[in-house]
Amino acid sequence: MSISVIAPDLTQRPPRSPRVRLGGFVLLPRILDKGRAALAGKLGEYHYAGKGMDRHFFKFVGLDHEALKQELAKGGGDWEILNWIQANAKHQHQPWEIAAWGEYHEHRTPDGDIETLEFITEQLRKLSALREDIHTWFDYLDLDDHCTFGGKA
Repeated sequence: MSISVIAPDLTQRPPRSPRVRLGGFVLLPRILDKGRAALAGKLGEYHYAGKGMDRHFFKFVGLDHEALKQELAKGGGDWEILNWIQANAKHQHQPWEIAAWGEYHEHRTPDGDIETLEFITEQLRKLSALREDIHTWFDYLDLDDHCTFGGKA
C-alpha cells in the first residue's frame, strides 16, 4: 500500500477535527492525517510534530512523534496504527483515563499567559469578529480549518 494513496492532501482540505476519536483518543485521527500528509509532501500550512496541540497526545501516551511517523510510513490504516500505539506507548491508560483526558481537552480553553490570550484574540478577530461561540481550542481549530478552505465564519 502506497502512502500517497491513503494520505490526505491538506493543501485541498483540512485534517479531521480534533474532536474525532480513535481508540477513545481525541486529536489522534488529526495527527494521523497530518503525519500521512507530511510523508506524502501534502501537508500544506499544517505542522506535524510533537508541538502545538499534538504534543499533548504524545506526552499522554509517551510516544515520540518521529516513531509514529516511521510507523505511518509503512502504510497501515488507522486500526493498525492504533494497535501499534497501544503496543508501544510508554504510558498505558485505562479507557476511563483516556475518556477523562479527552473530555479535558475537548473543553480546554485558551486561558493562562497573556501571550496566548493575545494570540487567540487576534486569530479570532481575523476569522470572525462576530462569532461569540468560540470558547475552546477545539472550537478555534474547527473554525480555522473551515475558514481556511473557503467556509464562511
